[in-house]
Amino acid sequence: MEWTDDAFVLAARPHGETSLIVSLLTRTRGRHAGLVQGGVSRSRRPLFEPGNRVVATWRARLAEHLGSWHCEVADTPSARFIDDRVRLAALASAAAVADQALPEREPHPRAYDGFLAFVDVLDSDVFSAAYVGWELGLLAELGYGLDLSQCAATGSNDELVYVSPRTGKAVSLSAGEPYRDRLLRLPGFLIGRGEAGPEAVLEGLTLTGHFLERHAFAPHGRGIPTARTRFVDRLERSSTISSKAET
Repeated sequence: MEWTDDAFVLAARPHGETSLIVSLLTRTRGRHAGLVQGGVSRSRRPLFEPGNRVVATWRARLAEHLGSWHCEVADTPSARFIDDRVRLAALASAAAVADQALPEREPHPRAYDGFLAFVDVLDSDVFSAAYVGWELGLLAELGYGLDLSQCAATGSNDELVYVSPRTGKAVSLSAGEPYRDRLLRLPGFLIGRGEAGPEAVLEGLTLTGHFLERHAFAPHGRGIPTARTRFVDRLERSSTISSKAET
């Protein structure tokens, strides 16, 4: 059997001496793995950097087989941002999170569309805020969407500044103040109130990271992907350097 689809590279792992097992996020078939023979060669390995966009053809004798990929490159953001450590880390993080959070061979077109939207703004000033939005959308696609529309305690939508780490529901300033040390911060930009400054973006990453770990990774015995931790660290260092330069 054979099919062709648009896809993003999520991960490429060595297989034997010359081949790769490549995990792709396809538009219509979700996360899907396959073998690339000769993928470790100097000419072909750069094609399979995380975040690259490809047109992929999968072939196998039976549907349940691993199958093999034939990929043609459509875009290489990993090469465009090779000198931008923070953006490159963001791209690698998005790929790693998708690779570990999405079930294999299960269609998730909105996850693909969200990844595409994030990559499309990666060269803009809002890329880090868009990354938080990508993870929020991924949580919703997996069935763990956060309810940030109103306070879980009062039903009001005024002064929403916290999120319950247990229910994923927003909590207002007045209702949450007695429990503030046990609640997660809700950055205003996620509900259309306030700018997506460095501190707010980092709060957003703490928020989405908590629920990804709880719902997508821990149940399968996994932790937060190393690539995501690296992205958060680099973003935090970059923000600190920028703040010092302004003072």
